[in-house]
Amino acid sequence: QVQLVESGGGLVQAGGSLRLSCAVSGRTFSRYVMGWFRQAPGKEREFVAAISRNGGSTNYADSVKGRFTISRDSAKNTVYLQMNSLKPEDTAVYYCTANGGLAVTTAPSTYNYWGQGTQVTVSS
Repeated sequence: QVQLVESGGGLVQAGGSLRLSCAVSGRTFSRYVMGWFRQAPGKEREFVAAISRNGGSTNYADSVKGRFTISRDSAKNTVYLQMNSLKPEDTAVYYCTANGGLAVTTAPSTYNYWGQGTQVTVSS
């Protein structure tokens, strides 16, 4: 089993920044593609960003490209999501997730493990 614990969410004004963290325990961190998804009230869960096992490849949703950066620290077994230039439409619960495959995928169904989520609220 893999346990994922997110932190770093909160309330921020539009144009501000937040950094989400996800601490991973239970299995070898380097075996997993790591991703972030989000879900706003009344909407489906959507892909935000993902990073390959060695950190050499990343993938972003078009809506966050140029504003968000995903990274991972193998020494700390942690994946991060740096969010800059935040917009009210970024308001959602953000979920950290792990994929035991090889591909940096965008479909929620390809991810095996999920954190409990952290709320991000961007005020206008």
